[in-house]
Amino acid sequence: MKLIIAYIQPERLNDVKQELFKADVMKMSVTNSLGCGQQGGYMETYRGVPIEVNLLKKIRLEIAVNDDFEKITIDAIIRGSRSGNIGDGKIFIQNLQNCIRIRTGEEGTDAIG
Repeated sequence: MKLIIAYIQPERLNDVKQELFKADVMKMSVTNSLGCGQQGGYMETYRGVPIEVNLLKKIRLEIAVNDDFEKITIDAIIRGSRSGNIGDGKIFIQNLQNCIRIRTGEEGTDAIG
């Protein structure tokens, strides 16, 4: 079991969701996030005062998958989010020790579904 965490551009969320649905990955958590990476940020003027904005809006996706869906899920996220520009995002993969479905008490790969 794996926990896939992806940070993507907010405007790419619908494309990523469509690619995930095509790959039969339906379960995910989506959170608004702030962060910066290689692009660093940009300068803005507010009431005549220059302000450096270095925390940019991102979307954080968390998807728990069984091992046989790991590559499929990663490929779908890449297809939906890649523009070829700096700031497209990052994907992190963590081993998932266990998963428990609260309603039924199922554990492990059965609980992920």
